[in-house]
Amino acid sequence: MLVRQRIAAAPASLARGATNSFSSASSASSSSRFFEKTRPSPSQLLSKQQPSTFARRAYATEAPAPAPAAPKKKRFRFLRWTYRLTVLGLLGGTGYLGYRIYLLRHPEEQVEPDPSKKTLVILGSGWGSVSLLKKLDTENYNVVVISPRNFFLFTPLLPSCTTGLIEHRSIMEPIRNILRHKKATVKFYEAEATKIDYEKRLVYISDDSEIKGDVSHTVVPFDMLVVGVGAENATFGIPGVREHSCFLKEVGDAQKIRKRIMDCVETASFKDQTEEEVKRLLHMVVVGGGPTGVEFAGELQDFFEEDLRKWIPGIQDNFHVTLVEALPNILPMFSKQLIEYTESSFKEEKITIRTKTMVKKVTDKYIEAEVTKPDGTKELEKIPYGLLVWATGNAVRNVVKDLMSQIPAQKNSRRGLAVNEFLVVNGTENIWAVGDCAITNYAPTAQVASQEGAFLARLFNTMAKTEALEEELKKLSVAQQEAKNDEARNEIFAEIKERQRQLRRTKQIGPFQYSHQGSLAYIGKERAVADISWVSGNIASGGTMTYLFWRSAYLSMVFSARNRILVATDWIKAKIFGRDVSRE
Repeated sequence: MLVRQRIAAAPASLARGATNSFSSASSASSSSRFFEKTRPSPSQLLSKQQPSTFARRAYATEAPAPAPAAPKKKRFRFLRWTYRLTVLGLLGGTGYLGYRIYLLRHPEEQVEPDPSKKTLVILGSGWGSVSLLKKLDTENYNVVVISPRNFFLFTPLLPSCTTGLIEHRSIMEPIRNILRHKKATVKFYEAEATKIDYEKRLVYISDDSEIKGDVSHTVVPFDMLVVGVGAENATFGIPGVREHSCFLKEVGDAQKIRKRIMDCVETASFKDQTEEEVKRLLHMVVVGGGPTGVEFAGELQDFFEEDLRKWIPGIQDNFHVTLVEALPNILPMFSKQLIEYTESSFKEEKITIRTKTMVKKVTDKYIEAEVTKPDGTKELEKIPYGLLVWATGNAVRNVVKDLMSQIPAQKNSRRGLAVNEFLVVNGTENIWAVGDCAITNYAPTAQVASQEGAFLARLFNTMAKTEALEEELKKLSVAQQEAKNDEARNEIFAEIKERQRQLRRTKQIGPFQYSHQGSLAYIGKERAVADISWVSGNIASGGTMTYLFWRSAYLSMVFSARNRILVATDWIKAKIFGRDVSRE
């Protein structure tokens, strides 16, 4: 009975202890020991559940477990990683660009040429010659470059220079920069090659600059010669073309066209100018429906639409561009689909295309042309103009004509130097030709000339390695004969076999084969056409996306990082501020 009373009184005492916060440590410890020894029955726990709960809470020795934290939401993780990768990419690209610029600005020391090696003379600084210089190992030869201009010009963007979209220096790369980064020293003479003496192996050069020294004419001997002088503008014997037309082949031509455009505009705005004369002055005629003529027509129309008509609104009713082509179609190297697209685009841009129109005579104010009508009849027509740009045809330079006259195998050649599959001039052993001055089975384009130059670089590097291996084999043969024992003789024989294997592998270079990468042309209004080679066929496209591809392709093709930065900067400046309409 006494035990039951104590058990019944235990919860009450525990409750009082919890309420009084355990006034004494001794009573709390004794109660705890008693509670641990005397376990309540299930009926007591059920009847007095609340005090028992308080007791358990009062005697708890561990803190309650914290509630589990809510998981963090993984929002914007993709954007954060994209941002980080973008920043890293920009930093890496900036660092690489800075490194490339540093290398351009700080060339290494060069090796002096070896007088015992052959002298390789390269004429010209165009696509073929520069492509050869880029990949040629100059340590194998004494290289001499002769050209009347001391820079390489990226001609595909030259039409953009005529309207001020791109500054001409942005597409020029100094030859000195190219040569200074070669391993061995390369000599450069800014001079015109006036004559090539094949028998004596001499090149006669002349300094045609405005400032001349005591010596302005001299000769340069050669063991090997590469002719890459290009071609001059063809007039086809038409009277007045050379006197009254503007060509589009050199930087000076683009600058002349630029001045002539603004001259025509300002003269047409002159006080009391007759309406007929205003229409003539503002009529811009382009002869030649190839890529150069088409691109210039598109650039000129863009110049008018985006800039000239804003600043000189009085000319907008009379400014007009006409493209003249003797063939039935423009852009004959493109597919029919792209030709039709270009014609429709020009019609939308209000550029007149006159095909089957052959120029017969040029005066200072109009051209006489023979026009073939749909019924086949022909008639002469006078077309007035303010600006006439002649963008068609190539002609052989005088220095090439003179060389052809010295070689009997070239007597039947009319368009340039006939070459074999290794680009060796027919009838010679030590003269090669590349670019527009060479006659091959391919069209005379910059793409062909560039691949020809790269092929010659591989060929010359192979020839140098072959000669070095053959000379080494001769020395090893002598050493084998003079060997004192069989062991030394066997070692030399094994080395001879290795050199012979290297020689066979080195000589495995085939003839030149052109790989067509495609054709591109800008047609104005931020549109372009592209005929790209792909696997066994072509991909033809046109429009704004093709225009973006055209820009990115040309930006990657310009010579150096310096050119890429300058061209991109010019495009951005023109987009923000427009083209300059000043005369100079």
